[in-house]
Amino acid sequence: MRGPVAPPQVPLSASRAEVFADLVQDSVERLERRWPQLADIDFLVLEVPRLDPARDGGWGDEAVPLGGTIPAREGRPARVVVYRRPVEIRTKGRDERAALVHEVVVEQVAELLGLTPETVDPRYGED
Repeated sequence: MRGPVAPPQVPLSASRAEVFADLVQDSVERLERRWPQLADIDFLVLEVPRLDPARDGGWGDEAVPLGGTIPAREGRPARVVVYRRPVEIRTKGRDERAALVHEVVVEQVAELLGLTPETVDPRYGED
């Protein structure tokens, strides 16, 4: 009789999207120790940024964004968005990806809080 290799509650492998979401969560947890108010911000992972040619004419010559912010409004918390596919395309391995994810999270948090990235994370830019 053959049984499962691992119990059902233990994933054998996580999807790329799950691994990426974990990198974002790890970055947020690192920053929350210094900035407890981040608990009031929603952090989201989307595949790609939305292109709205009618509104902004596309990105033109600009690089595809790696992240963005949505200010708090109408009872909704502020949001930080990290775009998975553009980050993955720009990185080769897990360590490089984790570093870029953290950089994007720091930059977006800094924008929301009206601070410099170096204030949000004194180690910003050292990698």
